[in-house]
Amino acid sequence: MTQHHPRIVDLSETQPNTRRGGDLRAVLTPTSVGSTSGFMGLAVMAPGESIAEHYHPYSEEFVYVVSGTLEVDLDGEPHPLRTDQGLLVPLNVRHRFRNVGSTEARMVFHLGPLAPRPELGHVDTEEAPNPEASGWAERPPERTGVVS
Repeated sequence: MTQHHPRIVDLSETQPNTRRGGDLRAVLTPTSVGSTSGFMGLAVMAPGESIAEHYHPYSEEFVYVVSGTLEVDLDGEPHPLRTDQGLLVPLNVRHRFRNVGSTEARMVFHLGPLAPRPELGHVDTEEAPNPEASGWAERPPERTGVVS
């Protein structure tokens, strides 16, 4: 059995990913800390910014709003999401996050379990706002610590 030693990962060690909107950072991943059940990160969105709609066929997504005011569309239905609130996005549920407030929003996310292969973990359902930026297709978070 492989034993992993505890490792603290600073946000500054992660690479920004803006391909799908916002600044998404995978912090705790199989590559960065040896996790085997999922990965965790931080999404930072400026006022008016959004993360493009997508879904996860293998993973539930847990989110917690650290600061700011968001709106999340779940299968096309909008729901308010504010500081100190959490949400579970079930498998296969399309979701899009929007910062509807006047200040930066920060949201912690965790996805698990991992998809059988990294490229299967995320399905886009609308065009990415920054397609030229790097994303999962190029560097999956399970392997590099970059999330999109």
